[in-house]
Amino acid sequence: MVDVIESGKQALSLRQKLWGYVALTKPRIIELLLITTVPAMVLAERGWPGLLLVSNTLIGGTLSAAGANTLNSYADADIDAQMKRTAHRPLAKHQVPPKHALVLGVTLGAAGFLYLWTTTNFLAASISTAALFFYVFVYTLWLKRTTTQNIVIGGAAGAAPALVGWAAVTNTIPLGAWLLFLIVFLWTPPHFWALALKYKEEYAAVNVPMLPVVKGVAATVNSILRYTVALVASTFAIALTEDLGWIYLGIAGAAGIWLTFKALQLRADPANPMPLFHASNIFLTLISAGIVADVLIFS
Repeated sequence: MVDVIESGKQALSLRQKLWGYVALTKPRIIELLLITTVPAMVLAERGWPGLLLVSNTLIGGTLSAAGANTLNSYADADIDAQMKRTAHRPLAKHQVPPKHALVLGVTLGAAGFLYLWTTTNFLAASISTAALFFYVFVYTLWLKRTTTQNIVIGGAAGAAPALVGWAAVTNTIPLGAWLLFLIVFLWTPPHFWALALKYKEEYAAVNVPMLPVVKGVAATVNSILRYTVALVASTFAIALTEDLGWIYLGIAGAAGIWLTFKALQLRADPANPMPLFHASNIFLTLISAGIVADVLIFS
């Protein structure tokens, strides 16, 4: 009986260690990144690009994003260990040796580039890898700890999958691709500033100059509202340039009104930012689904 129990403990410990390596890649963030890849591909093709191309692009994008997130975890291990929100992460809990995280991040990033290059094209692979470098070196190592505009400028990395998806289909990045990029770019500040409001004191404790820490709560909620209005406007700009129909316009209109209402609610009650945070995730999903549905139904 003792042997069985000890064996079970060892198996559980092994599972925990393996999950630690998976958790380094931040799978939930990867899901958000991939949400914008498929609509870009469908819009570029003006139809379904084919299961093989979509699958290859998503696999390559997942590898690149996983590499970027793992390297971000490695670089932020010091502050993650001090913040309650992130204290459960693998490096903060010493589930994974730091050197292993560094090697894993570099390996995943390189694998993402090679996979996209061999299964799609060099342009898509280059954009994906450029986003990794931008996220790690520009956002994580520089902007995050030096400026309140960290998440605004750093949001370019999270918006890159839209360019990757379009490039994978056409080997170009025309205006439509950049408008999809703009939607995600404008989406990022309201999304992340809502989280920063929730954990304002924790960011202050580790000297990360998030907007609520430096400028205060009132300035942050006003900035969230301004970016939300610009975001909603951008969702209609792409409808005009890419000839999207009533399905997309109906979804985008309803989602835009709802998200703006949530931003106004936050301004009225800044102590409760998480409804806007969750609403922003749903909003991005709805916009992406609206594009796919509109193109596939009318193509």
